[in-house]
Parts: sequence; structure tokens; C-alpha cells
Amino acid sequence: MNKKLIISDLSLVYDNKEDSRKILSSINFDLEESEIGCILGPSGCGKTSLLRAIAGFEDIISGSILKDGVCITNNLENTPVQDREMGMVFQDYALFPNMNVQSNIAFGLQKKTKKETLDRVNYLLDLVNLKKYSSKYPHELSGGEQQRVALARALATSPKILLFDEPFSNIDADIKEDLISDVRDLLQELSITSIVVTHDQNEAFNIADKIAIMNEGKIEQTGSAYDIYHKPVNKFVADFIGLGIFLPITQNAQGKLETPFGTLDEKKLKGSFSKSGNLEMLIRPDDVIHNDNSHTKAVVVEKQFRGAEFLYKLLYNDKYPLLCYAPSHHDHKIGEQIGIELDIEHYVIFEK
Repeated sequence: MNKKLIISDLSLVYDNKEDSRKILSSINFDLEESEIGCILGPSGCGKTSLLRAIAGFEDIISGSILKDGVCITNNLENTPVQDREMGMVFQDYALFPNMNVQSNIAFGLQKKTKKETLDRVNYLLDLVNLKKYSSKYPHELSGGEQQRVALARALATSPKILLFDEPFSNIDADIKEDLISDVRDLLQELSITSIVVTHDQNEAFNIADKIAIMNEGKIEQTGSAYDIYHKPVNKFVADFIGLGIFLPITQNAQGKLETPFGTLDEKKLKGSFSKSGNLEMLIRPDDVIHNDNSHTKAVVVEKQFRGAEFLYKLLYNDKYPLLCYAPSHHDHKIGEQIGIELDIEHYVIFEK
């Protein structure tokens, strides 16, 4: 497949009288044609700044951005925003309150004839399932409906790339999952290369083909949701993605690695680290299996009811914390001992 977007060694500095600091440092990221990418990270890590640089709203100090093999940004030139063939969907939707749905969608189509505009708007209204809302105004719509209007407006000019800045952060939880699924289906149907910026890992997991984890202006890891969750490259990614705790690892007299639960299987050891170093191993809640018949016991110290399951915080051997999921009909009391087993496909080990 062809690379639709290539970001190479991109750096960005904010420089004004009060503040001069590097916001982005040596960013590398690329997307294939029709691929959905996500920039995921905590607030203030530089996600939106990167999106603005891609859109052309920020001048970079080094590096480049290529679209379809053509440079649109480097430290010497910056293709104007209107010539980049990109659409943008904002966190607050940015709809015009004095325009109805039809007029909002048609806003970027001034150069088309009246018939062409009407045909395009009607097509987009059908696409986002808002045909019956065409005459309504933004204040008459729900958050999810407003987001669909914003998406239709961004699609109106047939962009080659769509950019989303925290698009689901203002959506009610009960409809968010369905909306994310609908947007992903639509992007796949139209084969539009897209980048979604979010701080919410569940949104990233549900919509993206490729995820880049950002921290303090740098990309820590890029990969699929599965790889980032199960194969984090450093402790920041392991800590930021999902839940988990870190168990200490020691070396026994035979040179084998030991945890509080016993000797590690050498066949499952991956990654580069010194066996003699100060090590710890990531344990996810899904690595800890609840089994009433197990001889290995841990004490329940906290519990969270999550509908179909409980998340238990356990204490093993009066010293080592663990997290464990269990079906919600396994309702154990605080202070109760429950049976557990470790079921780890591969070890994730870091040096402290």
C-alpha cells in the first residue's frame, strides 16, 4: 500500500515573549491509504499541537510532512491550510449557531452551483443519518447529532485526510461507543485516511488501526492496540495503557529469575535487560485468574463493581498488590481470601 501521510523528524517550538519551549521533538509517524491513526496521550503532551502542524496551523522548526509523496510542510515552506485537502472535526464541533444543519454542511461549498451543493448536502445527510434534521439548528440537536453534522461538514469538500481533535470527549457515555463504531464504519466505507487525537485509550482502541503513544512532546511507541497493551516498550506506556501493577524480580542462586509466585519460564522471556539488574514485571488484571479451587490465595482489599464483572484489588502474601477481574456473580467481601492463578502468555519486564 502507498503511504498517504509521512511525518519525519518533526519538531515544533512555541516562542513568544513570555514563553519559549519545545512542544514537539523528532516526531515520526506515517499512515497508509485509508488507514485510521490515533495520537493518544495525557493532557498537555503535544497531541493537538501535532494535529495543528499537520493541518498547517503551526510552523515547524525542523522535519517534514509529506502527503501523497509531496512535501506540504518543512522548516522553509508551509502549504496553506486551504490547499492541503484536509478536513477537521473539532472537540466543540464549531458549528455556526445561526445556521441550520443544511447550511452548516454547505458552508465550504460556496464555489459549487446551487444544485451541486444541494446534491452534496443531501448525500452527506443520508451518509450520517440526519436527513430529517436538515432544518434544525445546533441547539436543537444532541451532542452526538452535532458531532455527525460536524463530520458531514468536514466531508463536504471531499478531503484526502480527516483530522479529529478529541471528537468524542463531549459525547454522553451511553451513546459514545455506538457513535465511535458508526464513525469508524463510515471512514472505512469512504476509504479516508484519518487521524484522531484523544486522551481516552478506549476511544483509541475502538477506532484506530495504528496508535502512537505521546508523552512530553515525543512518541514513545507506535503500533496496534494489541501490541501497545500486551507489548509496551517502556514503563510509561505500560503504566499509561490499561491497568496493572509491577512485581519485583530477583535472581536466585542458579541465575534464574524469581517473582513472589515462583521461577519464571525462560521461554517466555523477551526484550533486552540485564538479569542482574533491578527488575520488575508488569501484571495486568487479565493475567490473574480467579479460581476458587486454587491453593494460591490473596486477600480482597478493594473492589469495584463494573456490571458484568468486579475489579478486585488483592494483596498476596501480605505484601504484594494484584488486580484481578472476576464475573460479577463472584461477589467477595473485603478481607476475604480468594483463590487465584497467574496465566501470563509473555512476560513484560523492565529495569527500574
